[in-house]
Amino acid sequence: MHKRQSLDKEQIDKDRADKDQSRKDPADAAHAMKMPSRLRGLSGKVLVLTMTFVLAAEVLIFAPSIATMRLNWLRNNINKAAAASVVIDGLQPRTLPKEVQADTLLATGTKAIVLRKDGTSRLLAMTEMPQEVDGQYDLTDVSTLDAIRDAFETLIFGGNRLISVSGPIGDTQMQVEVVMSDAALHRGLLAYAGRIAIVSLIISVITGLLLFVSLNRILINPMRRLTRNIQDFAEHPEDPSRVMGEMSGRDELAFVAHHLASMQEQLQKTLRQQKNLADLGLAVSKINHDMRNILASAQLMSDRLADVEDPMVKSFAPKLVRTIDRAVGYTSEVLAYGQASEAEPRRRRFALVSLSQEVEDILALDTGIQFICQIRPDIEIDADSEQLFRVIHNLCRNAAQALAGSGSDLPGRIILSAHRVGSVVSITVDDDGPGMPRKARENLFTAFRGSVRSGGTGLGLVIAREIVLAHGGTIALVEKPGPGTQFRIEIPDRPVSLDNFRLKSHL
Repeated sequence: MHKRQSLDKEQIDKDRADKDQSRKDPADAAHAMKMPSRLRGLSGKVLVLTMTFVLAAEVLIFAPSIATMRLNWLRNNINKAAAASVVIDGLQPRTLPKEVQADTLLATGTKAIVLRKDGTSRLLAMTEMPQEVDGQYDLTDVSTLDAIRDAFETLIFGGNRLISVSGPIGDTQMQVEVVMSDAALHRGLLAYAGRIAIVSLIISVITGLLLFVSLNRILINPMRRLTRNIQDFAEHPEDPSRVMGEMSGRDELAFVAHHLASMQEQLQKTLRQQKNLADLGLAVSKINHDMRNILASAQLMSDRLADVEDPMVKSFAPKLVRTIDRAVGYTSEVLAYGQASEAEPRRRRFALVSLSQEVEDILALDTGIQFICQIRPDIEIDADSEQLFRVIHNLCRNAAQALAGSGSDLPGRIILSAHRVGSVVSITVDDDGPGMPRKARENLFTAFRGSVRSGGTGLGLVIAREIVLAHGGTIALVEKPGPGTQFRIEIPDRPVSLDNFRLKSHL
């Protein structure tokens, strides 16, 4: 016994802990997060991205610019060699002394100069015949991609190479070719690349800082204000001072701030209404609880009055019993609606005609009302029998009350019918009463507003709709040409899993 009590205590503690966990404010996780600093927030990301993109753009500019710088450097050397070659060629047939050739090569920065003219090549000056050159370049027609490739090749691998460069002399048909070291070119490219890198870094930093300051003022600061307001409002949504104030400007953020303020004001009104309704609901629940006890005692006394032989008492006793039954039903509906939700349906297949018989027995209709069942015995439905009984009984009871209050001398009829189409069963509750008034139609499935009779709650249809939706079905009021009211309920069968189908097939 002691062990069982300890287990019960452990279970109670566990349930209490689960309830405490479920009662935690979902915004606690958001409150635990702090507002990030500017450098770690959106503005910092914008700064990094801006600098990255500017550097990437500078790299795209750097490649063609360094290729252009290399071509210009080579063309300048070719032009100097071309000028010297024209002078030397004009001295034919004389040959330049070795000292003059050396001075010419030193002035042009080359090791050999060759002139091509009229289909012949002539060596004009040379210090020594090179054994092998590491690269040959023709400046007559150079594509952009080839120029970029050659520039990076010189920048990465150059410095100790011997190259041969040829190009035209002005607009003539003559060409000059020089053999030279690329050491000076390599040093020039490195210096140029360094300058470009420094300038690119400075531009990216300045651009990033300007965007950082501008975006913080225009975008980030208003967004941080919106975020702080949302956090403050989430902590105390009932405080009117936490409502978002007006934001200057006519941009999208000001538009968002305006609608956020409207939403917060509407939410505060809803919260006040919900609080009032919650307090009212608690009071009504207490009153209903006491009223049910009082009505239960009155019901017992009314049952005893039915056994009294006094004719006056016998005539009033049934009316008193019905009135008390209505009051008990009213309190039961209110308390049932106050529950969180209906229980999960315990579905099984059963004959619908048996449920119809139960509904007819419970209704105990007057002689002036006929209950007509048009359900074939072979129609089965896959549903929770208790919950479906509540739905059909509620609709039939509403129809009986409408017929009883119509004041007509003609006998009224309640017709309950059903048919199956594939895996869906359609149930119809039809009566030939006065029909539903317009106000009840507009608030058909709204609690406390969709009642037809005076003093009703309208909870019956609301609960019936919840039950039908839990079965995956629908319930609707059907328009009919004649007088009366017709409701149609459609409930589909549960889908059969493949494993269950195979198991039943093997059995």
